[in-house]
Amino acid sequence: MPSRSSLSAGKAAAKPEVKKASAAKKAALHGASGNKIRKVRTSVTFHRPKTLRLPRAPKYQRKSVHHLPRMDAHTTILFPLNTESAMKKIEEENTLVMICDRRSNKRQIKAAVKQLYDCDALAINTLIRPDGRKKAYIRLTPDQDALDMASRVGLL
Repeated sequence: MPSRSSLSAGKAAAKPEVKKASAAKKAALHGASGNKIRKVRTSVTFHRPKTLRLPRAPKYQRKSVHHLPRMDAHTTILFPLNTESAMKKIEEENTLVMICDRRSNKRQIKAAVKQLYDCDALAINTLIRPDGRKKAYIRLTPDQDALDMASRVGLL
């Protein structure tokens, strides 16, 4: 009679073959690709998948000459304002009053003042007048005098 240890050794040796055979039987009955998972659609509309989009490679230029920058310093600041209230601002609050292009923003106005008049602006307040022009109140730094700036610009 065979001993228990030899029987268990035989079973252990036969076990991988039995496993392999049962896997082959299962594949023959159900097919090899039986675990197909369908994608769950969450939207009722169908969107085409994103595909390869190559960058444009034009054969010729569409413009012969590109335009100059549209908002340079001279188009940003149109002219200084010379009214009684503007003169009062110059004398009392160290503030210049300018009429600017309506499309310009505060950063562009500040850069234009720096470029044209060589002075630093501390703060800029803007408003659009009833006639459609943009007015900018340009407050200068304390070390710069608005009266000197106004005389350099040609207000006084």
